[in-house]
Amino acid sequence: MDFKNPGDLQLQEKAWNAVCPLVAKLKRFYEFSLRLENALRSLLEALTSPPYAPMQHLEREQALAKQFAEILHFTLSFDELKMTNPAIQNDFSYYRRTISRNRLNNQQLEAENEVNNEMANRMSLFYAEATPMLKTLSNATTKFVSENKTLPIEDTTDCLSTMACVCRVMLETPEYRCRFTNTDTMLFCMRVMVGVIILYDHVHPVGAFAKTSKIDMKGCIKVLKDQPSNSVEGLLNALRYTTRHLNDDSTSKQIRALLQ
Repeated sequence: MDFKNPGDLQLQEKAWNAVCPLVAKLKRFYEFSLRLENALRSLLEALTSPPYAPMQHLEREQALAKQFAEILHFTLSFDELKMTNPAIQNDFSYYRRTISRNRLNNQQLEAENEVNNEMANRMSLFYAEATPMLKTLSNATTKFVSENKTLPIEDTTDCLSTMACVCRVMLETPEYRCRFTNTDTMLFCMRVMVGVIILYDHVHPVGAFAKTSKIDMKGCIKVLKDQPSNSVEGLLNALRYTTRHLNDDSTSKQIRALLQ
C-alpha cells in the first residue's frame, strides 16, 4: 500500500478498503494450510502403513500418491509466488497497525470480525516464513514421524526418496520426457521432486545430501539445471534455503558447488 499522506482520512479509507479483501484472502490461504497439514498426515499414514513397502504402496495406491504430488505442486507454486511478493507482509502489517490504532481510539472495525487479534498473530507467524506452505508440510512430516514411534522412520523416508527417484527418472529419461505434452507437466514433476527432497531432508537423521542418502542429489540437481533458469531458479532456491542439511560437513563439495 503506498499513499503519501497518512493524515489524509480519505486516502486512509481508500487504503483500508483496498487492504481488507487482501487480508481476507490471506486468511483463506492460512486456513487452507491447516487443511493441507491434516491431509498430508493422512496421506503419509496411508502410504507408509504395514505390511507393504513404499514402492508397493505407490503402485497400489496411485491415486493417493498423485494427491500427495498435487499438494507438493501447489505448495511449491504458492511459496514461489509468496517469495516474489513482499507486498503481502507490508499489506498485512498495515492492516494490523490500523486495527491497533482504532482499538486505542475505541473504534471497532467490521474487518476485525473477519480476522481477530489471535488469528492475526498466527497469520503473522505463518507469512513471516520465507516459504510458509513448505514449512507447514515439513513440520507436519516431522510431527508424523515423531508421533508414530512404532513405524520405522525408513518407511516414511523411503516413500519420499522413491517419489524423488520416480520424478528424476521421468525428467532425465528421453523416452519418458517426450511423453510430456507441455511444460506444465515438466514443472509439476520438478516441483514434486524438490518437495519430497525437502521433506526427506527434514525428517531423515542425516538428511538428503549425505553420501548415505537414498536420493541421488547430483542427478536431481542436474535435471533442474538442464532446464531454462527462469523456470527453476525458485526451485533451486528452495533447495538452497529451506533444507536443513545442505551446509552439514557430510555434504560433498560437488553438491554444494552445484547449488552455488
